[in-house]
Order: sequence, then C-alpha cells, then structure tokens
Amino acid sequence: MKKGKLLYEGKAKRVYETDNKDLLIQQFKDDATAFDATKRGTIVNKGVINNEISRILFELLESKGIETHFVKQLDDRNMLMKRVEIIPLEVTIRNVVAGGMAKLLALEEGIVLDEPVLEYHYKKDELHDPLINDYHAKAMKLATDEELDFIKQRSFEINNILKSFFDHKGLDLVDFKLEFGRHKGKILLADEISPDTCRFWDKKTKKKLDKDRFRRDLGNVEDAYQEVLKRIIAE
Repeated sequence: MKKGKLLYEGKAKRVYETDNKDLLIQQFKDDATAFDATKRGTIVNKGVINNEISRILFELLESKGIETHFVKQLDDRNMLMKRVEIIPLEVTIRNVVAGGMAKLLALEEGIVLDEPVLEYHYKKDELHDPLINDYHAKAMKLATDEELDFIKQRSFEINNILKSFFDHKGLDLVDFKLEFGRHKGKILLADEISPDTCRFWDKKTKKKLDKDRFRRDLGNVEDAYQEVLKRIIAE
C-alpha cells in the first residue's frame, strides 16, 4: 500500500491518503508535546513503540467484538486504517484520580474510584480542549443522542477489557483517552492506544510508566515506554 498525499499532521502522528479512498496510513512520530504543545521534545523510538502497542491493543479489542479503524500494521511506524470522520470529542475514562481530574476538583492523586468516571472534552486546540457534557455535544451538533449512548457504552466496554488485560501485566490502567469516528454508518474506535494516551502505573510501586514522565520531567521516559511494551508482549 503506497503513501499518497499528506492529509494531516498532528502532535504525534501523520495521516496519508492511499490509492484506496476508504483507507489511510497513520504514521507514528517520535515528537512529544504537553500542555497544549507549550512543552515540546522527542522520545526516542516512541513512534515505533506506540505503533506496536496500538496494534496489539486494537487486535485485542477486535477479538472482543469492539470494531476499530485498524486494518493492519505496515511496518514499524505505519499502520493501515479505515478512513473515518472523527467525532470531535475526546472521551476520557478515569479509574483512579490523576492529572486533570485531580487538578480540577482539588483531589489527591491515587484515589481509586468506586466506579469509572467518563468525561467528554471538545477537540479544539485553540480552546484547550474544554470539558463539556452531553448537552453541549448535542447543542453543537457534534453527535446525536444515539451516537453518544453508543460511545458511552463502548467506552465502558473498552475499559473493562483493557483494565483486565493490564491487570494481568502488573499495570494499573489509571485513565485513558479514546477517539471515535464514523465509517460507512458505523462508529469505530480510532486514533491510538499507547502510553501517550493512557496513564499506566506499576501495580506494586505505583511508578508512572507513561507520558507523565515527560510532562513532569521525571526522567527515564524512553525506558517507561519500553517497559510497557515489554509487559504487553510478555506471556
């Protein structure tokens, strides 16, 4: 599958056309950004690691009945995917208080929630991806009632699958971000699932093994990403 025109370049990925109008190529970059891209850097081989982790997790979810945009991995940095119309909502599922939730509500990081919390953020860089609710989403015609219900149900299903998977790998899935897109009348899970979009803590030590090591200048960022991949592929 040959790369065509560059359609989009974001903070962590490039998206290219192919000779099939229904398929795109997603290329994972080593660039790292935080705080609305006010902090920038490079995490060596991040793109390679995130491509592999995303492949494994998309295949896992597909095997459990979750439809995704993933088609196949092309090489170490490129993934073939179905063309979707991204719904401009970032869905965050939180199992443990951390990051934005801790800051917003003045809560201590590390509190295990009795049940998962779902948040919507409006995907708009210039507005800093504000927190919104279902009524905002409908008022702005970002999604219908039926689509929001489906996204909510799917997100909790994905959380159950991934939490169980990572529990067996010695990792707490603290929280994670999901994106969905429309494709031929269906809503598919899109984007990526990686240490860029998830918070992973070691179950015993609570050591952070994700992008927070870059955000918070904790060091050993590359090692953390490698550790997550190592645990995922371990039998």
